[in-house]
Amino acid sequence: MAAPAKRTQASRARRWRVPNVREARLATGLVLFAFVTTHLLNHALGNVSIEAMELGLKVVGVWRSLPGAIVLYAALLTHMTLGFWTLFARRSFRFTRAEAAQLVLGLAIPLLLVDHVLGTRGSQTLFGTDKGYAEELLKFWVRAPGFGVLQAVLLLIVWIHGCLGIHFWLRLKPFYPRVRDLMLAVAVLIPALALLGFYRGGMAIQALVHDPAFQAQHLVPQHVGTSEQNAALARYRNDALIVFAALFALIFLARGWRRLMEARQGLVALAYPKRAIRVPRGLSVLEASLRYNIPHAHVCGGRGRCSTCRVRILGRHDELPPASAAERAVLERVQGGTGVRLACQLRPPGDITIVPLLPPDATVAAAYAGSGRRLGEERYVIIMFVDMRGATTLAESRLPFDTVFVINRFHTAVSGAVTAAGGMTIQIMGDGLMALFGLHGDRAEGCRQAALACAAIAEGIARLNESLTEDLREPIRFGIGINAGTVIAGEFGYGETSSFMVVGDPVNVAARVQDLTKQLGCEVVMAEEVYAQAGFAPDDLPPHDVEVRGRAASVRVRGAKRAADLGELLSRRVDAPAAAAPVSRARA
Repeated sequence: MAAPAKRTQASRARRWRVPNVREARLATGLVLFAFVTTHLLNHALGNVSIEAMELGLKVVGVWRSLPGAIVLYAALLTHMTLGFWTLFARRSFRFTRAEAAQLVLGLAIPLLLVDHVLGTRGSQTLFGTDKGYAEELLKFWVRAPGFGVLQAVLLLIVWIHGCLGIHFWLRLKPFYPRVRDLMLAVAVLIPALALLGFYRGGMAIQALVHDPAFQAQHLVPQHVGTSEQNAALARYRNDALIVFAALFALIFLARGWRRLMEARQGLVALAYPKRAIRVPRGLSVLEASLRYNIPHAHVCGGRGRCSTCRVRILGRHDELPPASAAERAVLERVQGGTGVRLACQLRPPGDITIVPLLPPDATVAAAYAGSGRRLGEERYVIIMFVDMRGATTLAESRLPFDTVFVINRFHTAVSGAVTAAGGMTIQIMGDGLMALFGLHGDRAEGCRQAALACAAIAEGIARLNESLTEDLREPIRFGIGINAGTVIAGEFGYGETSSFMVVGDPVNVAARVQDLTKQLGCEVVMAEEVYAQAGFAPDDLPPHDVEVRGRAASVRVRGAKRAADLGELLSRRVDAPAAAAPVSRARA
């Protein structure tokens, strides 16, 4: 019962923990986006009538209630404050076009929004005016058309800024590619209807502005305010703009001061595979890469939401600052392994050596890497090389397409046998292939699977030869080499050409062992380590001490003349104890 209780306490702690800056920005941004969406839908009712707009204003009046106003303006102030903080905290201004657009639009919103907020909520709070859609449309289309243009621009800026934020939030979600086109259509449709409703409402107001009854109802101080009140609102607007300008100046002064202080604190050395740099202490690894023009993947923009910027720390990684809960969650999702950190979150206090684990042009798909294929980790595996004999002779006597057909049939038969036995084909090399066993089990089981795969390969090739009897001058022959050992397993390559591979001395030995099948006249040659762990008897296959190119000492291997015999040999070892059990019980 203790373990479930601990998990419950941990889940409660996660549920009630204080949100970080990114989560707070997301939460407040969603509140503001909900308000903007209802506001635009209300604008769209102008396609029906001004009365429909007024009615819609009452329906979405939750934002005008005291609780709604508190939530809305608290979200607005928090979001703006966190935006200013992010502008200060960011160490590099290298953006994608979408990120730059979101930043510029976000900075423009307060400058354009202040007049609208003061003219509506500010006027109501300070002077008790009651402004509806008719009064606002009258202002924007008759009394101050310039502000009407700014209102339309503000509408588009706020909507695009919010949509970009939604995109950056959802683009790492697995379901997003399936709904992206539909969301884009909605994102275009809503502001289009809103602008059209704003236009048609303005046209209706221009037609009514000269009506004495309309003037008597709407052009009164209770709705539009007095000249003194409007002048006061204009002064407040100018004061707010001065405050915003001062905030921007203060932020950039603070950035300059911070950079000066960092320079005084000293520099740390970051050693990349092909370059070493010295950066001020306090920068993250990703910020250092961007500052010094070192290509580094960061799909989420360095927000710690994806894993594409992850790096492996060489040497003493236990002396680095511990990973935050958010960073640990990301690394656990992709099974990062020991010594792997997110470059956007790691701020090294001293000199370190790092190796980026993904190519600089990694895409969003790489952010989902978590299928059990860890990047750059040590794994004990069983390596099998299978080679098709006589492929050159086959190509000389057949048309190219016929040769490809036969080789593809060979690969299909071998790969099917490997997969059925529990292995995985990871590389096709012309007329041969490379397979791995033991990725998801223990060593003995992997060695046994590899041996049984040899018998299955022999059976598959026999069926292939039977089906191609009339097309082949002689049956297809093959050679199999098997070795085991600790290798480096991970994604290797560049961009979209990267694939899961293993590298290391055991791989080279496995390839050399496969070459020995010709020398020893065997279909299968396996290293002694594989032979012993697979469960063969000591004398099932004859040993050979052979010289392997690249190795100073000799290597002991076991050779099987026929791969089909391996399955029978292993089955004897399994059945022997079961057959002996009744005898022992009878004697007892």
